[in-house]
Amino acid sequence: MPRAKGIKPVAQNKKAYHEYFVEETYECGLSLQGTEVKSIRAGRVNLKESYCMVRGGEIFAEGMHISPY
Repeated sequence: MPRAKGIKPVAQNKKAYHEYFVEETYECGLSLQGTEVKSIRAGRVNLKESYCMVRGGEIFAEGMHISPY
């Protein structure tokens, strides 16, 4: 699906595509509170060593680091 004009990803884990064979990808949103929003907009998010788990029909990001604003 093509992305809407002006919308860009805030973080990508390019190393995952280099080290692993990615069979499926999903696009999702996050529920953020407080200063997390400003930190992510400033690009202060790290996906290195992070992964997602499915629990109870929801997907949870584990090991993702968002620096304090």
